[in-house]
This record gives sequence, C-alpha cells and structure tokens, in this order.
Amino acid sequence: MRTINNQYYPETVTHPGITLSERLNELGMGSKEFAVRTGKPEKTISHILSGEGSITPEMAVMFEDVLQIPANFWLNRQKQYNEAIARQKRKEDLVAAVEWSKQFPYSDMARLGWVKVTRHPEEKVSNLFQYFSIATPKAFEDYYFRQKLKVRFRISLARTKKPFAFAAWLRQGEIKANEMKALPYDARKFESSLFEIKNLMVSHPDDFFQQLQSICMEAGVKVVYTPCLPGASAHGSTRWLGDNPLIQLSARYKQNDIFWFTFFHEAAHILKHGKKFVTLESVNFSPEDKEKEEEANQFAIEWTFSSDQEKEVLAQACLTEESIVAFSKKFNTHPAMIIGRLHHKEIVHYSVGRKFIKPIDLSEN
Repeated sequence: MRTINNQYYPETVTHPGITLSERLNELGMGSKEFAVRTGKPEKTISHILSGEGSITPEMAVMFEDVLQIPANFWLNRQKQYNEAIARQKRKEDLVAAVEWSKQFPYSDMARLGWVKVTRHPEEKVSNLFQYFSIATPKAFEDYYFRQKLKVRFRISLARTKKPFAFAAWLRQGEIKANEMKALPYDARKFESSLFEIKNLMVSHPDDFFQQLQSICMEAGVKVVYTPCLPGASAHGSTRWLGDNPLIQLSARYKQNDIFWFTFFHEAAHILKHGKKFVTLESVNFSPEDKEKEEEANQFAIEWTFSSDQEKEVLAQACLTEESIVAFSKKFNTHPAMIIGRLHHKEIVHYSVGRKFIKPIDLSEN
C-alpha cells in the first residue's frame, strides 16, 4: 500500500463488473435479461461485466431499481476502481521519472529539510513533484526551461550550468515567500526605507535579518534566506510573485560585507527594472540585461561605500585600522564595507582588517 497525506490506497481494487456478475448469479439473472430490465444494450452490460466498460451515474440509478443495491454503491466502486487504475499508471510514471530525479541534489535538499529523507527512488520522484508543484518532468521543463508561463517565470534555467539545483533553490524562495503575508508594494516607501536599512547595515545587530525582513515587509517587499546548493552558488535573486517583489538571499560566504552589497544590488532591480526583469547569477544575460546588472552594482556601491568615498580613503598615505574606523563613521557605513572593497580590488591583502568582517549565520531563518 501507499500512504500520502495520511490516506490509504489499496494495492488492488477489482472492477465493479465483478461485483455485478456476482449479484446477477445470486439472482439467477443472465446478462441479456439484465440488459432488458435496465433498458441498456446487451453489449454495454457485457463490457461492464468483462471490465471493459464503466458504470455511469445513469446506469447506477437503473441498477438500484433492478438489483436493490443503492446507486452510490456502484458509483463508489467505479470511482475506487478508476482511481486505482490511475494510481497504477502514476506509479509507472514515477518509475519512468527516476532518471530525471537524479539530476537534483536530493540529499542536500533533504539535509536542509526541503524534501523528505528517503532511499526509495520512486518516493524521491514523488517528493520532487510535490516540492515543485508539478506532475511530470515535462511540466518541470516547460516551467523552468521553456518559459511556458512567462508571466510567472521569465528566465530559462536551461542556460545555467546546474539548472536543476538552481530550480530547487529558487523554488525554496517561493515556498518561503508564500508563507509571508505582505502589504501591497509601495515603491516610494521601499526607497525611503533604504536609509533605515543602511543604518541597520552600519549597526549590524544580532537580529539584523529579522529587522531587515520587517522593514521591507512594511513596503510590500518579501526578503527570504535560502542557503546555496552544491553547484548552484548564487548570492541572490530578485523576481516578482504576484504583486510583491521577492529578494532571495543565500548569505554566500557568510560575510556581512557581501550580504549587504547583495541586498542593495537586488533592491536596485526592484526600484529600477520593473516586474519583467528577473535576476539570477550564472545566467547568460543579454547585453541589455548586463547593463541592468551594472546599474544595480553601481546602486549598491553608492549605498554601501561610494566611489567618491573610496577615492578619499585611497588618498590617505597610510591606511590603518583606526583610519578605517574613522572613515566608516564619517561615511556612515560599516568598516567591513570599506575593507571588503579593498579586498575585492586587491588593494590590500585579505589578511588585513579581517576583524571588521562580521560572520553571519542565518541557518535558523
């Protein structure tokens, strides 16, 4: 037997024609007589008795009068049989999709609690179907690769190196976002909230992520955390779910400087590029999209540690940890944003100023 959502499904269910045959034998009635009494063609009755035909509601009511067995009995028997046949076919579909399921990092998804732990191949397929809310591998490919629903998903993951892992990561973002109830999106409110969010970046309290989520939710923006999957390393992604924008962050490398830069980068896409633009690293962008990515980078730079501020820092003859702290206070930014930029541009060695980089752990979010 199989159990799904606490429901029991017998392995075998006999066709109602067998029960009909037994009842006719009890009554000593042949199929021809029964056909005459019900007003149905003998061929129709023969098909039911042989398991080739189905009992319709009209027939069930007629059978009730002739056999003194309620119509709902025959309808339930037919329904149970039809479902059993469909589930048998579904079982065959699951077996056929086992190779498809092997393309997902299932064990990593299970470790993160995204799907149930199992060693049975067919159960893995079923769990993946439920996870993605799809019924077949073709449906998965139509949605994530062929963009059959462009109003919901506007990029093709077929252009990524690990499309199945990226799809799983993106889907987890949708699942988390759908659990959140947000106000209608307010662009002006979201833009003005960036000043409050920047102050949050500067102070970086222990509960910074919860505060960030709360601030964004007030403006109708959903922010979720989902860790990376092997082979699908992305700092973040932005897309719209219905009327609310979603910022999905991975906290890759678990550093506050990278986290905050990524957030402001994704915020730029929401404010500047509209519903039709979907961001995801490792996708081969068009020239127009690359311009938008660069625009988002510049937006994040200006909000975290601007180009002019960087020039001022580099103009100092001798940079010390004390001067980095002084500059961070002057520019109202976190020291990690300054030292992180200098690390990224290889202006200073990665060992310098490491104490300013704050580790972040969002595993409980």
